[in-house]
Amino acid sequence: MEANQEGGAVIRAAQARDEAEWRRLWEGYNRFYEVDIPTETTAMTWQRILDPQGELLGRMAVRGSEAVGFSVSVTHATSWATSRACYLEDLFVDPGSRGTGIGRSLIVDLLDLTARSGWSSLYWHTRSDNPARRLYDEFVPADDFVRYRVHVPLAPPAAKAIGPKTRPCIS
Repeated sequence: MEANQEGGAVIRAAQARDEAEWRRLWEGYNRFYEVDIPTETTAMTWQRILDPQGELLGRMAVRGSEAVGFSVSVTHATSWATSRACYLEDLFVDPGSRGTGIGRSLIVDLLDLTARSGWSSLYWHTRSDNPARRLYDEFVPADDFVRYRVHVPLAPPAAKAIGPKTRPCIS
């Protein structure tokens, strides 16, 4: 389903033809968060977005022929509801299109999809100093939960060797 939203963009499912534009935006997103995602992870992420049976849901904000934003979400079972929940993992708007309603449109698109799909909730997290929090606060105030994330080495014996203190993981 496509929808014209604020900022003159159409919000729609990611398509194979979007790869170059999505990668351009993805690189900007990674620069914003100061992370270096391996090439093979980026390639796998794109393949998962395109896989109709996959777990990742990719949405694009397109104005004319230019992609100006994207979201990547995952739905999952939850112990707090009988239906699935939707986790908005990545949301990015091209810096030249910020403040035009594109970010809001991407979130509204996911809220509509959540309602149509019968999922129990849409949630996300961000850094405490992210300027986009002004937008997020328009939808719902931040709650008081604190997130903990442990990077898990590939080999289980390594987890025992490192003990309880490990390095943080960005994903």
